[in-house]
Amino acid sequence: VQLQASGGGLVQAGGSLRLSCTASGRTFSSYGMGWFRQAPGKERDAVAAISWSGSSTYYADSVKGRFTISRDNAKNTVYLQMSSLKPEDTAVYYCAQTSGSGYSTSIRNYDYWGQGTEVTVSS
Repeated sequence: VQLQASGGGLVQAGGSLRLSCTASGRTFSSYGMGWFRQAPGKERDAVAAISWSGSSTYYADSVKGRFTISRDNAKNTVYLQMSSLKPEDTAVYYCAQTSGSGYSTSIRNYDYWGQGTEVTVSS
């Protein structure tokens, strides 16, 4: 399985970015997906996650109302729309695929990881 993340970049506070992650190697629509982020010197934390069908989602409290996770199973792609970005959103963002059909906020439940895409929000 390969996960290819893209869409990161430099943006001013209050701006928006959309991250994409395209998967290959196994049936995308059978697995939950998640977005995690890791800031320098900090642990990797779950930002958002989505079940195989998209009917169930999770958001970290810090991003609720600003970020939206979605997926297009026909395109084997999961998205993270990020709006009203803040400097504290600066991190490397990773997409990951779970070992099952639901979503999870625990790193240990994810089998495969993308390479990460860097998001920098300037004040």
